[in-house]
Amino acid sequence: MDRRTLLAFGIEPEYTDIWGRSHHTSEAAARAILQSLGVADADAERARFKEWSSPLDPAVVVRQDAASLALRIPAERSGESIKLEIVWESGEKQHHPYFLPELATAGTADVTDEHGAGRRFLAKRVPLPRLRLGYHDLRIYSVKPPGLEVLAQARLIVCPARAQAPPPERIAGLALSLYGVRSARNWGCGDFTDLFAIIDAFAPAGAAFLALNPLHAIANRQPYNTSPYLPQCSLYRNLIYLDVERAGGAPADAARIQALRASELVEYEGAARLKLSALAEVFSKFRGDAEFDRYVEQEGAPLESFAVYCALEAEMRRRDPHLWLWTDWPEPYRDPASPEVARFSREHSREVLFYKFIQWQIDRQLAEAQAYAREKGMKIGLYHDLALATDRFGADLWAHRGFYANGCRVGAPPDDFSPLGQDWAFPPPNRQAHRRDGYRLFARSIRNNARHGGALRIDHVMRFFRLWWIPDGMEAADGAYVRDYAEDLLGVVALESARGNFIVVGEDLGTVTGEVRQALAAAGLLGYRVLWFERNPDGSFRKPEDYPAQAAASSTTHDLPTLAGFFAARDIEARRAAGLIDDHEAQRQFDSRRQDIAQLEQALREAGFDNDPIGFLLSTPCALAIVNQEDLTGETEQQNLPGSTWQHPNWRRKMKVAVEDLAPLARRFRSAVERSGRYPG
Repeated sequence: MDRRTLLAFGIEPEYTDIWGRSHHTSEAAARAILQSLGVADADAERARFKEWSSPLDPAVVVRQDAASLALRIPAERSGESIKLEIVWESGEKQHHPYFLPELATAGTADVTDEHGAGRRFLAKRVPLPRLRLGYHDLRIYSVKPPGLEVLAQARLIVCPARAQAPPPERIAGLALSLYGVRSARNWGCGDFTDLFAIIDAFAPAGAAFLALNPLHAIANRQPYNTSPYLPQCSLYRNLIYLDVERAGGAPADAARIQALRASELVEYEGAARLKLSALAEVFSKFRGDAEFDRYVEQEGAPLESFAVYCALEAEMRRRDPHLWLWTDWPEPYRDPASPEVARFSREHSREVLFYKFIQWQIDRQLAEAQAYAREKGMKIGLYHDLALATDRFGADLWAHRGFYANGCRVGAPPDDFSPLGQDWAFPPPNRQAHRRDGYRLFARSIRNNARHGGALRIDHVMRFFRLWWIPDGMEAADGAYVRDYAEDLLGVVALESARGNFIVVGEDLGTVTGEVRQALAAAGLLGYRVLWFERNPDGSFRKPEDYPAQAAASSTTHDLPTLAGFFAARDIEARRAAGLIDDHEAQRQFDSRRQDIAQLEQALREAGFDNDPIGFLLSTPCALAIVNQEDLTGETEQQNLPGSTWQHPNWRRKMKVAVEDLAPLARRFRSAVERSGRYPG
């Protein structure tokens, strides 16, 4: 397939791997991806005609200083008069008349239409008035007797040039897995009330934020549905984090709660079952609330569809306890727009309302935690995390499947970490569907996940530029990169950041081009720098002063060994125990690790931080420094062992130290932060 055709549909003809080798997209991969996009007959000229014959894109995303927009028109209509109408978010209308021959021509195109005839189009520069940030409606009318004809209409999204800036001084914070927090009062997993105790300990110690795992709603089923990075719904949150007693619930089964609390690992199913039962009892006495009504109205259709899904799932499981996937439901219920689903929603309106009630309670408790963090002096407060993935058998795909491409999975090409590539087994986004939607669903995902926080980390931020698509039936290494509308997406993120007053961290690990990092920096996003990956070309570790200022530096991630685990090579031993590598490969990795340890120890020693990687990290110029709680407590086991499910207790490890005993850790944190100059003065 020729290069022009691939590029016309966003498929990259080739890419360069981390070893500098070039790889060309195969014909088979290209055709499978096009089929996934719904393109039956790929032709670059046809795509070009479709583009030029559309006066405007469905969503026009501009920066606030934009002076004009390009209007595509047939050459034979270039002598007409037009009227620009903008309906601002407020409902106010603004009109501006123009005579097309007087407007500058931004470009021309000679294309062939669907009948094989040659056509000429012009792109005219239509001046814009002074723009207001926000989501507006745009119409362009052709003015000719006897009245007006709608020539084009689009959603006009006006964005700031950059996302919200971080505080001017360098700051530090603590990263923790909320589900794994121990306390004498929670129900076996960390909850929002536990955050108050952690804030009390670490705010005076100089922590400007608490970096949390994604709080997305998940199925809470072990071992396959506990990853916070594979949500059932990316818009709403997990009920296990609710403090049910603060919501009015009573601990009906004290013995069971104590057993969950004493368990060495988080028992998702047990905790979720108890909390759901207690919340149902609370809801049975609920007779309405004006604040609740406002929340439901604000959330609108996305919350409605999620709540209907939850009620349907509960009903289907009641009928058949072995019915796990919505794709196995009776066929009429697989379609959220079916008459059967509408009837179910009416007949089970109280159950649907119950799941909205749960999300409202979550929203209230999270708001209280963020307000408390700011009250205690944290400059950022809660730092949230937006996952890349969504479970293909979850609520997102049931309700919004048109926004995902069918027939491909997302992954990564081969690299040092995964020589055969990675297959993440979830569907890629459909960029055209999001653009046709005016980026409403995308904006909602940013807004909902950043709400009640001062920072948002976006997992695998390179998705805004391109994602590695693997066609069904092919191996991970056989995929190809497919581009997205990066400028549009970055603009929407900047707008939501400015309106929500939160900073944005883009997790840019893996195969990242210089172009991507430059664009992220220009948009005001902070990069993400993890100690293990910051190496020089010869493999040595970078000096602290070589880290970039516009970044968040972290001691590790959930997928990597803790500091103690790195030096003890516990991650290698865990992979061997899980059967992910054999003895020969384990020995090779042990030998390599010894070299890595020697290089890290040398870097620490030369920087004046002998045996102190946390101090090393805090001394970098990075705007944010993130210390993982496992590294403060010296834990050797990581939260997730990539490539494993049942073979390893992923996403279930609890903190060694309960929140009631955090004082010594907080003192250690404060001492390190003060030495680094990050302590708020």
